[in-house]
Order: sequence, then structure tokens, then C-alpha cells
Amino acid sequence: MAVRLLRTALAVTLLCCAADAFSESTRPIRNTTLRLSATAYCQHGRTKSGVQTREGIVAADPRRLPLGTRLRILAPGQSYAGVYTVMDTGSGVKGREIDIFMPSCSRAKRFGRRTVNVSIVR
Repeated sequence: MAVRLLRTALAVTLLCCAADAFSESTRPIRNTTLRLSATAYCQHGRTKSGVQTREGIVAADPRRLPLGTRLRILAPGQSYAGVYTVMDTGSGVKGREIDIFMPSCSRAKRFGRRTVNVSIVR
């Protein structure tokens, strides 16, 4: 009986460790630079996290960049360069993509689709 309990406890511990290792591997690594495809959106409303859309918010695939991730778009001299927080998911945002909120729809359309370099702040 004691051996069976010990085996069960060991199995549960191993499964928990494996789950932790997997979740760690899916988190973005700080101080790395990623090349992502970026688009822009201007739809005002509530984000997936529940906050109102505003400048400084991006939508991302939560499997790549979880809600709350802070990132810096590296684009010297460009108006969209700066620090953003992932606060939305966007139904069409998958994989290595981000969608930058811009309050002006004409500015969002002019932005189009671009490849951007992003560093993870936290």
C-alpha cells in the first residue's frame, strides 16, 4: 500500500514538473528580439483583458505573447515605436503576429502590414 502511494505521489510530481517546464517554454524570453508581422486596428471598445482600447495596446496570439506581456517595438524615427502591453487577442492574430491599436482609422490603414522588430520588456 505504501509503495503504491509513493508511486502515485511520484507520478503526480513528475506530471506537475513537466507541465511547469512546458509553460515556461511557451513564455516569451526577456531580452530577446523577435521579428513579427504587424498590422494595426482602430476598433474602439473593450479588449479581451477587459480594458478600454487605447494607445499602447497590442493584440497578440496568447500562445506566443500572453496577456500582460510588455514589449518594445524597435523602429527608430517611426511614430509607432515604443512600449506596448498585450491586452487583446484578436480573432485573426495567430502565431508571430501583433495588431497595434491606433485611435485613427486612416493611420491604421496607412500602416498596412509591416515586419517589426520587438523586444520583450517583461
